[in-house]
Amino acid sequence: MKYEGTVTINVPQKKAWTLLTDPNLVSQCAPGLKSMEIIQPDKLFKVVAAIGFGAVRLNFVTDVEWVEMRPPELARVKAHGSAPGSGVDVTGSMNLTSAEENVTTLSWVADIVIVGTVASLASRMMGGMVKQLTTTFFNCIKEKIEA
Repeated sequence: MKYEGTVTINVPQKKAWTLLTDPNLVSQCAPGLKSMEIIQPDKLFKVVAAIGFGAVRLNFVTDVEWVEMRPPELARVKAHGSAPGSGVDVTGSMNLTSAEENVTTLSWVADIVIVGTVASLASRMMGGMVKQLTTTFFNCIKEKIEA
C-alpha cells in the first residue's frame, strides 16, 4: 500500500531538515510509540510502537534505518517490524524544498506491506488509519518545528 502527502512548514529548509532527521524530536510525535533506542547515530534505531487495528492492538518491535541522506533535500528510510504472528515492512522518503524564504515544503511517500494474522484486517482499515496517523504526526511535527 502506497501513501503520500505534502506538508508546508514555516521554517527555512536547513532547520526543517535538522529537526526532521532528529529521532528524539520526531519520536515525540509518533503515535503509539512506547520506546525509541538509537543503535547507531544518524543511521539505525529500534522502535517499539503499539498499533491498533480495530479491536486488535499489537506491539511492533521495529528496526528503522536511514538508507540515504542528502542534506537538506532528501532522506530515505526502511523499517522492518514484527509482532506476534505479524510483520510490517516500510520504505519511505521525504523531499524538502524551499517554497520561499522561510517556508519549506515536505513531500513524503511511504510504501507499507503488512503480513501475518492482522494483514486482512489491516488491509480493510489501513487507508483511514494511515490518514489519521499521518495527520496527527505531521500536525505535531509542524507545531514542534515552528515553535
